[in-house]
Amino acid sequence: MTSPAAAVAQSFLRCLDGSQSAAQPYRHWLLSNALPEDSADAIAALPWGPPPVSDTYGKRETNNASRTYFGAENRAKYEVCEQVAQAFQSRAVTDAIQTACAVDLSGTNLRIEYCQDTEGFWLEPHTDIGVKKYTMLVYLSKGPGCEDWGTDVLDGTKTIVARAPYAFNEGLIFIPGTDTWHGFAKRPINGVRKSIIVNYVSPEWRARQELCFPDQPIA
Repeated sequence: MTSPAAAVAQSFLRCLDGSQSAAQPYRHWLLSNALPEDSADAIAALPWGPPPVSDTYGKRETNNASRTYFGAENRAKYEVCEQVAQAFQSRAVTDAIQTACAVDLSGTNLRIEYCQDTEGFWLEPHTDIGVKKYTMLVYLSKGPGCEDWGTDVLDGTKTIVARAPYAFNEGLIFIPGTDTWHGFAKRPINGVRKSIIVNYVSPEWRARQELCFPDQPIA
């Protein structure tokens, strides 16, 4: 019998194999059915309301104190956090990512953030900091009105050239670099824009409590 974590891994492997790759303005991948539907539903139903924040000033770190991660405490409390973390920690998934995305994850640690963005949220154009070696977003909201909530992909002039399609259980992968400009231009959010952000980060990452397995780097 397939374990729940293995089912998550298998779903993601199918998704990665069928992903759409685009080369411009930098290489990125568009995802569909990234997780088993019941796992995606379970994440979206986690009992954490949107944090009471005002202006992000265009940066997630503005509200660091209210951010939520699949760290040890939440893995122990919520089965879906444990299952998803175990899947993305697995050798099958990390090997597939390294092959498909031409990235070396050895020595990195898994970090999964659960985001709930509300009206007024925006992100300025930025490239992920150098300690992030892999970035994936999986979108988790349903219903009308969220089609335009995808991540903006920008070129070197910080001009939006594409917007990732936003739909339940779809997403975006890119390998952080000096040219991987992205953001979220301010636009109406009528409801809650839910997503997870999956990163593999280098050993220099200081906030160890954010990591799924802080003492278990990827082999």
